Amino acid sequence: MKSLEIVGFKRANLGKKDAKAIRLESYVPCVLYGGAEQVHFSAPAILFRELLYTPEVHIVDLNVEGTMYRAIVQDAQFHPVNEMLLHVDFLELQDGKEVKMDIPVKYIGTSPGVQQGGKLVSKLRKLKVKAAPENLPDFVEVNISDLGLGKSIKVSKVEPNGFTILTNPQAPIATVTIPRALKGTLNADK
Repeated sequence: MKSLEIVGFKRANLGKKDAKAIRLESYVPCVLYGGAEQVHFSAPAILFRELLYTPEVHIVDLNVEGTMYRAIVQDAQFHPVNEMLLHVDFLELQDGKEVKMDIPVKYIGTSPGVQQGGKLVSKLRKLKVKAAPENLPDFVEVNISDLGLGKSIKVSKVEPNGFTILTNPQAPIATVTIPRALKGTLNADK
């Protein structure tokens, strides 16, 4: 899994007023959970661009005033109107302790339904998985080479490799829809 470094500075004062002042300086208030103690810090907002505005997942190497932590993003909060990043929660990774994370889906193979004129519709872009940090995948591979017209592939068809899938096994990941023009020709053939 890819890693990304974020450099932060400890926050002395906590609260709304101080968080607002931090945001005005283009910093984001952050909290690190899951370790021996909670660490409250702030980091430059520009550093979160590669981390949050991408479909990929990263392990974050947090450098808070010289102390290094390995973590994942647990939650990110945005302003409801202007989409400004307001707050980020990190979960510290510990060896052997499993974590839950949303991992993006990657399609492999070619669907015969798409080759016949159907359209591949992605229902789930990410799957929730549980794994030890060293077993977290960059993406979950979904083989669509058996997907015909009007058919779906469900979460239960995905074979986990070193991780557990927590998403509902009956949920469809992708469907090949039949376009209206093709429906007419299929009904005429009957």
